Amino acid sequence: MCAAISVERCSKCPSQSILYQVYSGQHLCGKCLSDSVRKKTSRELRKQLILPKNARHDDGTPFRLLVAISGGKDSAVLLSLIVDIIGKRRDVEIIAGCVDEGIDGYRKPSMECAIELSKTLGIKFVSISYSELGYEEMDTVVSKMPRMSELHDEAKGMMPCSFCGVFRRQGLNALARKTNADIMALGHNLDDMAQSILMNLQKGDIERSVRLAPHTESPLEGLTPRIVPLRWIPEQEIHAHAVVSKLPFFHGDCPHAPGAMRQLSRDIVADLEEQTPGARHGLLHSLEEIRRLYNNSNDIIISKAKKCSICNEVTSREICQACTMKKWLSEA
Repeated sequence: MCAAISVERCSKCPSQSILYQVYSGQHLCGKCLSDSVRKKTSRELRKQLILPKNARHDDGTPFRLLVAISGGKDSAVLLSLIVDIIGKRRDVEIIAGCVDEGIDGYRKPSMECAIELSKTLGIKFVSISYSELGYEEMDTVVSKMPRMSELHDEAKGMMPCSFCGVFRRQGLNALARKTNADIMALGHNLDDMAQSILMNLQKGDIERSVRLAPHTESPLEGLTPRIVPLRWIPEQEIHAHAVVSKLPFFHGDCPHAPGAMRQLSRDIVADLEEQTPGARHGLLHSLEEIRRLYNNSNDIIISKAKKCSICNEVTSREICQACTMKKWLSEA
């Protein structure tokens, strides 16, 4: 005889729970979880996206908010919530934008989900590919990595994500220019933020952490400001909300991701959270305090961004990493 399985009740209503928030001690049903996700997103939008009552430009055109989407759960939740929260404003135009990296079996089905969601929400969808940007597709890049490692010491030990991350950032910049976006929203969740902070701390790169989005109070010269409305919401809750809301999103993982430094940081952050619930929140709170100290100190100077001598994109050195990698690829 099988033992009866006890299902916890939601901490906020009589319904059955679908998720346990270890860091808060609360059990949440689907509706209460979605209400929590929406509330946190709305609060962050108010803090990060400062809009006047009439956000139109002097020429009458609307304020343009570009939402970077990939077809995954995070950006699906981000786009749907932004449309739900501010989509009725006539002075704001929401545009969905996707970068096509050229990864066989991964990008096409995920982009189809992104297009379907955009169409369902009545949002304009735009995309840009690596080939349009003058870069080789990621599958080709991966095939050339052994040869690049032979030719260039700096390329030794690099993983596919090192190249894709650089090219993707340039793709987002190009999308912002293509759509004349005033601001760009990224779907980084709490786990993403904690991983980025940890990776930067491992390298002793405090400046890079300080430059992480949101850029509401300190925009980076030459770049469309980024906001991250989902930054306080754990990945598990984002996924559960996407499923409960029946959003179309691609479930697969990038075939080139295994072995990347972020994967290692993902495991470390997950272990930290398991041992000390709330560790992810603590890392993000630490970044906020470091940012406050940077902004309030007259003794600390953040390096000023330069323009790449080849492509004129914002960089911290004479030739940007994207152009450096593009040269490696041409030689390989």
